[in-house]
Parts: sequence; C-alpha cells; structure tokens
Amino acid sequence: MNTRRTLVAAALSGFAFLGFAGAAQAQGEPLRVATDATFPPMEFVENGKRTGFDVELVEAIGKTLGRKIEWIDIDFKGLVPGLISKRFDMAVSGIYITDERKKVVDFTVPYYAGGLVVMVKDNNTTIKKPADINGKKVSVQVGTKSVAYTKEKFPQVQLMEVEKNQEMFNLVDIGRADAAVTGKPAAFQYVRTRGGLKVLDEQITTEEYGMAIRKDTPELTKAVNGAIEKLKADGTYAAIVKKWFSANTK
Repeated sequence: MNTRRTLVAAALSGFAFLGFAGAAQAQGEPLRVATDATFPPMEFVENGKRTGFDVELVEAIGKTLGRKIEWIDIDFKGLVPGLISKRFDMAVSGIYITDERKKVVDFTVPYYAGGLVVMVKDNNTTIKKPADINGKKVSVQVGTKSVAYTKEKFPQVQLMEVEKNQEMFNLVDIGRADAAVTGKPAAFQYVRTRGGLKVLDEQITTEEYGMAIRKDTPELTKAVNGAIEKLKADGTYAAIVKKWFSANTK
C-alpha cells in the first residue's frame, strides 16, 4: 500500500469565515454544486432522490453557511471543465486531490480518505494482490485517476474504459473483465449491497477527497473550510461518516 500523503490545510481565519457566512445568509444566494450522482455511497440517486455521503455533507455545509444548495448533475469528466467555465460554484463528487487538478482549481481541506482498490469476483483465485492484474482485462471509469494510474503502474493491463461506475462492476460480474480498479467507498458499497465481488485486502493507493472550488473565489474556499471545521467540532461530520461508512471501514 502506498504511504498516505499528508496534506496540510492552510490556517483559517475565524473572522473571515464569519464575515462571509453572514454575507451569504444576508444575500440568501444558492450555492451551485455539481456532482455525478452515480458513485455510491458518495453520491447516488435512490427512490428518485439524490443521496449519499457527499450529498449530506454538502447540505450540512449549506445549512451552516445559510445558503441553499442548488445541485447540478453532470458526468464526472465534465466537473473540472464546468467549474473552470463558471457553470457552478463547487464540484463535489468523490474527487481526489491531485497536483494536476490543483493547477486549475482550488480544493478545500481533505474531508475523507479513500484510495484505489482492486475488485474481482468473489470466487477468483488468480488475482490475490494488485500486481496480479498485469496482463488481465481491467475495467475503469473514464475521467478518473484509475485510468492513468493503472496504465502507469500496471503497463500490461488490458484497460476497458466505461462511462459509468456501475458498468465497471457489471463487466466483472459477467466475466468480460477480470477485475475493476475503482475508489474504495464505491467498491465496499457494491460488495455490501450487491455481493458477488470482493475487494483485495491490499489497496493500490491511499488518497484524500476534496471539494473543488474555482481559484477566483478564495473566500468561498475559506468559508467551506470553516463550515467543515464547525461540523467536525459539533459532531455532525462524525454522524454522517458513521451513517455511510461504519459497515465498510476499519
């Protein structure tokens, strides 16, 4: 397993946070947040309603800031380009904080640790560790880090790129792919709710999720960081984490 990167958050100014939050409450402007709601348990649609860990956390942040959340659904690959073009204020969709993405957008403090894992059928005996996927057919979701990372670290892999997370699992389920490389939360969610697949014990990476915000709105980044700190302090964050991850985290 790769060593977890330490990301040091910038110190927050309480005065600046309170000032922005107060202004937001006075204006009552909605906070436009984009997501690709196909990545359970982070964000997904259930019974016609958008739900998940990211969704509940963002709604709690909106409540703290006194701003209603206006959700915008978009494919994962369009999140960063859409943010840059000012189609929305923030993108929250299980987005890993990477140096490449930080060149074009800002990120909040990390709000959850995830990482890439390998999923195979539960009766698979040939793939026991990540290195075993070399030379095998592996499904990945286009636009995610799993594509480039898998190509780089496992050059003999035969990649099968698909548009949606669910397609990755389906290809493994029906035997068209030998394995899938995806984020840890989604992998454990699938195993817990559907079965038929298993997650290898050894992770490929351990990384952290952040909320992406435009570089020209630093006051929003500070305000959201302040809201996250407040939610952690009052126990709201812990309650949301427990609800969505207590059954699939160590």
